Amino acid sequence: MPTAPAFEQITYAVADGVATLTLSRPEKLNAFTDQMAEEVKAALDTIDADDDVRAVVVTGAGRGFCAGSDLSAGADTFSAETDELAHRDMGGTVALRLFRCLKPLIAAVNGPAVGVGATLQLPMDVRLASTAAKFGFVFTRRGIVPESCSSWFLPRVVGIGQALEWCTTGRVFDAQEALRGGLVRSLHEPDDLLPAAYALAREIADNTAPVSVSLTRQLLWQMLDAPHPMDAHRIESQLLAIRGGSSDAAEGVTSFLDKRGPVYPMRVSTGMPDAFGAAQEPPFR
Repeated sequence: MPTAPAFEQITYAVADGVATLTLSRPEKLNAFTDQMAEEVKAALDTIDADDDVRAVVVTGAGRGFCAGSDLSAGADTFSAETDELAHRDMGGTVALRLFRCLKPLIAAVNGPAVGVGATLQLPMDVRLASTAAKFGFVFTRRGIVPESCSSWFLPRVVGIGQALEWCTTGRVFDAQEALRGGLVRSLHEPDDLLPAAYALAREIADNTAPVSVSLTRQLLWQMLDAPHPMDAHRIESQLLAIRGGSSDAAEGVTSFLDKRGPVYPMRVSTGMPDAFGAAQEPPFR
């Protein structure tokens, strides 16, 4: 089991196959910083390398999920330190790392989630929210534009019309509107949010093959912009040929026929096809 680095602005723990990654600057509503970005990416590296981690719950400490970028630098908060053409958005580097993660990611949005706090959820696979949560893609109200690859992710998650309304107005909206708009999967009373997120994580950890989950996550994301279903047919056919003869597939069938819970032998660290590891960007092309 890999040892997680020491963190200052997030916390990280693993229990019974489920990792919890918590944004942890509660006195600042977990406002996002460069250091927090690097710590999240380091935690994701640990997650991908740890075969004991089957699913990840991401949440915030205290009463907020993430209040957006730390604005303590004032008017210079969003000034790029490099030439515009060479600049890489901090949130975008985290979003791309989330996108490449080999484990399923569940956002448990416990409170305000605006700016980067809203966009960083988008590469995650399922989003659950507290009834106390609020959301906002507030960039036009700060004189900037959407970041964290959200111009790619948000229309794919909620549709172009809803994405345009939220991003052009920049308004903050409540959890009920997030549910109606398809941004979150379900709403929960504050004390019920994490139990619901962990229950979903347990569905994955207890019943599925780790390598199959990792490949499936990448397949679904990567095929969103495939120009033709033939692209999906080609890659699915290759993976079915690879996985169909594996010890995991044998266990999946025999456990079903024996009416018992499966014990899948293969691990993500050793069982992923060479072309489908997290180090590839993007994994399939």
